Amino acid sequence: MQSTTVPRHQARRAVTVLDGVMALPRPHRFDLYLAAGGLLGGLLLVAIGLGTRPSSDPITLFDGPWPVLVPLTVLAGCELLRRTAPRAALLTGTAAICADLVTQGSLATVLMFTDVVYAAVLYGPLASARRIQWITGLLTVAGTLVPFAVWRKPEALLIGVVVGVVAYGPAATGWIVRNHRDAAEAARLRAEQTALLAEMDRTQAVVAERARMARELHDMVANHLSAIAIHSTAALSIDDPSTSREALGVIRENSVEGLAEMRRLIGILRDGEGEREPSAVPTLDGLAALVEGARANGLDIALDAERVEVPAPVELAAYRIVQESLTNALKHACPGRVTVSLARRDSVLDVRVSSPYGHRDGPRAPGSGSGLVGMRERAALLGGTFDAGPDGAHWTVRAALPLGEGVPE
Repeated sequence: MQSTTVPRHQARRAVTVLDGVMALPRPHRFDLYLAAGGLLGGLLLVAIGLGTRPSSDPITLFDGPWPVLVPLTVLAGCELLRRTAPRAALLTGTAAICADLVTQGSLATVLMFTDVVYAAVLYGPLASARRIQWITGLLTVAGTLVPFAVWRKPEALLIGVVVGVVAYGPAATGWIVRNHRDAAEAARLRAEQTALLAEMDRTQAVVAERARMARELHDMVANHLSAIAIHSTAALSIDDPSTSREALGVIRENSVEGLAEMRRLIGILRDGEGEREPSAVPTLDGLAALVEGARANGLDIALDAERVEVPAPVELAAYRIVQESLTNALKHACPGRVTVSLARRDSVLDVRVSSPYGHRDGPRAPGSGSGLVGMRERAALLGGTFDAGPDGAHWTVRAALPLGEGVPE
């Protein structure tokens, strides 16, 4: 079943259906007070014999106080519908005020009619509110010009004044209040939308920062932990004192370097650690040291890197991609040469790391696939492309990092 959303100020006018019978909602409490106050006030005026016209007036067709009670009671009932059914209340109230004209009249009836006109513009549909404005305006003009043209007396202009006060004045007031209310509602909705967008931006910023921290943590520590896992497995599986001593040396070196990296990263993230020196951002000049460290862990690497000037974000991404590729080669590659090449082609830095691919007999370190995800994210953030997969007898990682003006600083 399709649901319909109703604006807040029109929610009380929604029609409910119970057991197949359509019923209007209960009147607002304020409308009950208005109806009761108008009816009691009108009865008091009738009791003291105060009407709007004397019984001798030619327009008074029904003399006496009791005929006044009929339009008075009808308009009191219209007050109950002023918010829930404003158009029906206005049509019924118009008929009642016309009937009041042929009696001695009651000030309470006139006042309740002005409130019904005001409520019809304020709570009714927008199209009806505009029509009521035009109709009451035309009636005011007609009530001013026609009597004056017929009777040629200045006093005839007072009929237009009365029509304007009773009809057009309340309609114009309701229109002004409605515009202010709609403007306030629009401002509230804009404020809620702005707050929602700000919350979405904050959430996206938190998610992006977490992803960045995860990539940095993985790239900084995974290489050392992978070397520790490989060499500890070798030390446990090979019963050779010299091999075990060599493996323990590599394990100690990587554990010390990994611990230092972790301390620097924690120093950056933890509040109140601003006095600590942040870790230097890796650059392409550090590729030689990175390759030497991988060689010390047992990889046979050939480095072919052109010295090119690239933006800092591209430089960091290229370094991390090579670092993660060497970590994966240490964990999964077969014996053989690993080649690392960096070259500039037009406005793109091309990064390639190729390692032997196939069955590996020696110890391996388990992988989670997060390294490939991190490399792909780094390339995507720069607007580049990334691909990794088997290429014949080799596993090749390819990244194309653009060097244009669109690269974020």
